[in-house]
Amino acid sequence: MIDWDSLVLGPLEEIFGEGGRPAGKPMFYPAGAVPYEIDGVFDSAYREVELVDPLVPSTSTQPVLGVRLSSFRAPPMQDDQVFIPSVSKRYLVTEVRPDSHGWAKLMLSEM
Repeated sequence: MIDWDSLVLGPLEEIFGEGGRPAGKPMFYPAGAVPYEIDGVFDSAYREVELVDPLVPSTSTQPVLGVRLSSFRAPPMQDDQVFIPSVSKRYLVTEVRPDSHGWAKLMLSEM
């Protein structure tokens, strides 16, 4: 069995994560709980293709933070918030999209 968290996700976060930037790690604000630092891979303009009509694809962009689920005290949820120091912005988590390997995309909305 592959240990995705330590062999893949940890090194990925170490190389591409926000924590290695001079501005510092993101701050996670769980709804109704004490905030704490996390790390993650931030993309200010994640592009997703939406197939409204198979012949006419459309795209939209939104900010996303890719995170290791093992970094959280409780699973992240919609309406939690995250501050990204590298862009000095606080975002609302609009959706959590976990994969089957311990990673999730936090779909964000500017506040």
